Amino acid sequence: MTTRHPFLAAYDVRNPRRLRMALKVLKGYAAGRQKSVFECLLSPAEEKYLLAETEAVLDLSADRFFLIRLDPRAKVRTLGKGVAFTQDDWIYIG
Repeated sequence: MTTRHPFLAAYDVRNPRRLRMALKVLKGYAAGRQKSVFECLLSPAEEKYLLAETEAVLDLSADRFFLIRLDPRAKVRTLGKGVAFTQDDWIYIG
């Protein structure tokens, strides 16, 4: 079984068409989201696919995309309803 690591992915897209395409890409990888910030559990291969798909959608001179790997040992603090990550045996990308 491939080990997945927690990431935060966030974007700021200026064009509505690219925004819809970026949302579609990120929804395929996200375990949770809040507006344009997504929680993702990614294997190294999934991380590469996500970066490649996102790069193909965005205009890198006008848009911003951040993929931040989180330290799984760090204490999680939440406000409101916090939901823990779950590690599935499979992930659907499509």
